[in-house]
Amino acid sequence: MFVSFFPRPKLFFISAAVWSLAGVLFWFFGGEQLGAAFGLPPAASDVPPVLGIPVFWTRPFIWFYIYFGFLVGAFYAFWRFYSPHSWLNWSILGSSLILFSTYLSVQLYVAINNWRGPFFDLFQKAITTPGSVSPGELYSMFWIYAWIGMTSMGLFVITRFYVSHWIFRWRSAMNDYYMAYWQRLRHIEGASQRVQEDTMRFSTTMEGLGVSLIDSAMTLIAFLPLLAALSTHVKVLPLVGEIPYSLVVAAVTWSIFGTALLMVAGIKLPGLEFKNQRVEAAYRKELVYGEDEAARAQPPTVAELFSHVRRNYFRLYFHYAYFNVVRSGYLQADAIFSSLILIPTIAAGAITLGIWQQVATAFSQVSSSFQYLVNAWPTIVELISIHKRLRAFEATLEGAPLPEIDRQYLEKEALLGEKAATVE
Repeated sequence: MFVSFFPRPKLFFISAAVWSLAGVLFWFFGGEQLGAAFGLPPAASDVPPVLGIPVFWTRPFIWFYIYFGFLVGAFYAFWRFYSPHSWLNWSILGSSLILFSTYLSVQLYVAINNWRGPFFDLFQKAITTPGSVSPGELYSMFWIYAWIGMTSMGLFVITRFYVSHWIFRWRSAMNDYYMAYWQRLRHIEGASQRVQEDTMRFSTTMEGLGVSLIDSAMTLIAFLPLLAALSTHVKVLPLVGEIPYSLVVAAVTWSIFGTALLMVAGIKLPGLEFKNQRVEAAYRKELVYGEDEAARAQPPTVAELFSHVRRNYFRLYFHYAYFNVVRSGYLQADAIFSSLILIPTIAAGAITLGIWQQVATAFSQVSSSFQYLVNAWPTIVELISIHKRLRAFEATLEGAPLPEIDRQYLEKEALLGEKAATVE
C-alpha cells in the first residue's frame, strides 16, 4: 500500500513529520522574522491587514513561499540521494503541491475573515446612522469578497483536477506492485477486487483524510492566534465566568468533548464494515462460481451466504443508528455553541457586529479543526476496512500468517468446495 509509492515508508513518514514540525517551529521562533534580512519583513502588528487577493503577493507571503520551497527542496534532495524511488517525484513533490494548495485555501478563509470585520462594521454604521456610508463603499467591499470567492473557486477546480491525477498515480504504483506478485496473491479471496477496486478506494480515501488532517492543522495555525486576539473582546463565558483566552479554552474543550464522544459511540463500526465486505465478497464469489459450475451456488448455499449478509447489515444498521443520533446531536449543538457563549458579551454591548462575525467565523474554524475525528470518523471506518483487506496481500508477500478472519474464510471456502464435490 505504501512501499509501492513512498521510499521506505516508516522512515519516510517519520522524517516528513519531524521535518515539518521543525519547519513550523522555526518559522514561529525566528524564521518569519528572518525574511527581514532579505527585504521581506513580516506584517506589522499595528497595521490593518491587507484586504482581498492583493495580500497574497505582499512581502510576508512572498517570504513564506521561498521558505516553503526551501523546506520541500531540501527534503526531496535528501530522499533522492538516500533512497531513490521510481515514484519519488509524485510522492514528494506531488504531495508538497497538494500541501501548498491546502495552505492557500486556508489563507483564503483567513482573507474572508479579515474582510468580515470592516465590512460588518461598515454595515452596522450604515443601518444605525443613515447617510453615513455611501453605496460605493459597500459595493467596493462586495467586490473584494467576489474576488476572494472567484479565486477560491479557481483554486478548488485546479486542485481537484491535479489531485485526481495524483490519486491515480498512487493507484498505478499499487497496481504495478501487486501485479508483479500476482501468482502468489491470486489465491486470496477477492484478489481481483482488491487489486482493481480496493487500491483506488484506499488511495482516494487516504488522500482525502490526509488533506483534511493537514487542512485542520493549518487552520489551527492560522486561526488560533486570531481567536486568542479576539478573546480580549469576550472575557466572560456562561457558567465559567471570566478567564484568560476564553474563546480558545471554549473551542478546545468543546472539541475534545465531541471527539471523545464520537469515538466511544463509533467504536464497533470498523470491525462491522470489514465483516460486511467479507460476507459480500463470499456471496459474490459463490455466485461467480455458479456461472461456470452447476454444482456451485446451489439454493441452500446461497441462502446461507445471503443470511450472513443480511445479519451483518442489520447489525451495521443498528450500530450506525445510535452513532448517527450522537453525531447529529453533537453537530446540531455545535452550530449554536459559539453563539451561546457570546450571549453575556452581546448583552453587555461589548462587541460590534463586525467583531461578532469575526469571532463566530474564527471559532467555527478552530472548533471544526479540533473536530477532525468527529467529521472524518465514517471515512476512517471505511479506510480501516479497506486496509484490513489489503493487509492480507502484504501478509502473503511477507510470508506472515493471514489475518484470522481471512483464515476463517478460507476454511469456509474449503468446506463449500467439499460440499460442491459431494453434489457432483
